[in-house]
Amino acid sequence: MTDRNSSPLAPQAPLATSPFSSEGDDKFHDECGVFGIYKHPESAAHTVLGLHALQHRGQEAAGIVTFDKNQFHSHKSQGHVADNFNSQPIIESLPGDSAIGHVRYSTAGGGGMRNIQPLFADLASGGFAVAHNGNLTNAVTLRQLLVSKGSIFQSTSDSEVLIHLVATSTYQALQDRFIDALRRIEGAFAIVALSKKRLIGARDPLGVRPLVLGKLSDSSYIFASETCALDIIGAEYIRDVEPGEVITIDENGLHSLKPFPVQKPRPCIFEHVYFSRPDSLTDGTSVYKVRKHIGRELAKESKVKADLVVPVPDSGTPAAIGYAQEAGIPFELGIIRNHYVGRTFIEPSDQIRHLGVKLKHNANRGEIEGKIVVLVDDSIVRGTTSIKIVDMVRQAGAKEVHLRIASPPTTDPCYYGVDTPEKDKLLASRMSIEEMTKYIGADSLDFISIDGLYRAVCDADRNPDEPQYCDACFTGEYPTHLTDKNQHDAPEQISFLNESNSKSK
Repeated sequence: MTDRNSSPLAPQAPLATSPFSSEGDDKFHDECGVFGIYKHPESAAHTVLGLHALQHRGQEAAGIVTFDKNQFHSHKSQGHVADNFNSQPIIESLPGDSAIGHVRYSTAGGGGMRNIQPLFADLASGGFAVAHNGNLTNAVTLRQLLVSKGSIFQSTSDSEVLIHLVATSTYQALQDRFIDALRRIEGAFAIVALSKKRLIGARDPLGVRPLVLGKLSDSSYIFASETCALDIIGAEYIRDVEPGEVITIDENGLHSLKPFPVQKPRPCIFEHVYFSRPDSLTDGTSVYKVRKHIGRELAKESKVKADLVVPVPDSGTPAAIGYAQEAGIPFELGIIRNHYVGRTFIEPSDQIRHLGVKLKHNANRGEIEGKIVVLVDDSIVRGTTSIKIVDMVRQAGAKEVHLRIASPPTTDPCYYGVDTPEKDKLLASRMSIEEMTKYIGADSLDFISIDGLYRAVCDADRNPDEPQYCDACFTGEYPTHLTDKNQHDAPEQISFLNESNSKSK
């Protein structure tokens, strides 16, 4: 395998915390994005474009692995796709008609070059590369067991557990080894994998993380986290990969397997609220339209007399449009976003941190001065940015500021591939709405109800016995085992692993 990882001597984007990252950026950080393409002469170039469309899902690092019928090739770098796959020599260093790619925001395992995906290993059957979106909730338990049996890990990523499970499986065929490995993991995953003979796409049995299937020509199939990655290369959206489905693509075409017990799907509802790009389809539905529906439901539940509805851009914009339409209040861009904000070279002193929100957002004084304003945002995590936004609008002359949130209060952390603070750092887990209103400095604050969110997304109230989505960040009801969090589950998992590994095919 040739590897064009960036030289340690090459210039890198500064890694110091910027004033608008971490606590300065009061959002759930997007998980990761994956892309795979089979049998196309420009596989690397198309993967770069696909990853560019998925950049919102991970801005920390990007990587691509290709196969040219003889050997695998890799290029990985920290930073954005456009900054690292920006020259013809780099594209030419990734020959082959099949490729997989990954954009990353680190969750399990942290950052660093060794954790940039796709991960690659030389197995007994040949090279095998994996790109994973999600988080394995029993990765620590499995890792400890694998290490005790002699496995040597090269990264701290939970995704490497999957490669070791494939390598140590006693099944013969690679596809069977891969499925055997998937049966042993818990949590959420959307995976694209590349071997010498096939491209594989797999989605966890509950469908928590998204994965779609597309087609570019008669024989060129594509996997991607979102449909916007298909649009950018002119590919046709075929369908979503179904929860619990494993699709393999080889010279004989497409083959679908469903090797898991059937379960009620629980896709992540926050994809509709924030993660997915508005121009994507999620579960075959327009994300943009759903977000406008969320805004309408929010207005039905918490309308307030006001002069203007103002979105907190960009993620609050579709919901604000829906809110304004339902409430009959004019919609205005009362906050302008600077789209050219990245990491800063400025040392983040307390004063610079305080100014950080103005580097990203600035009040449009001419529209909001003297007005009663409804601010619409998608969520509140720590509340740090909400405080600054409300204060900024007040300083620009607003008479009143009423904050409306297009998701329920975020009370619990996510363990399925979203980088979230611990529970005691989540504002809604330790304050009532009245306390949050005072803390943020708004005249009023309200969130859409959980049933209102469900009505907007699937036109039905939440089924408390069998929820239609994973909504654990709002309810604390996790749809899978949390083995690593609840250590008492670990012995059962280890027993299952030993039993499964004693079988062969």
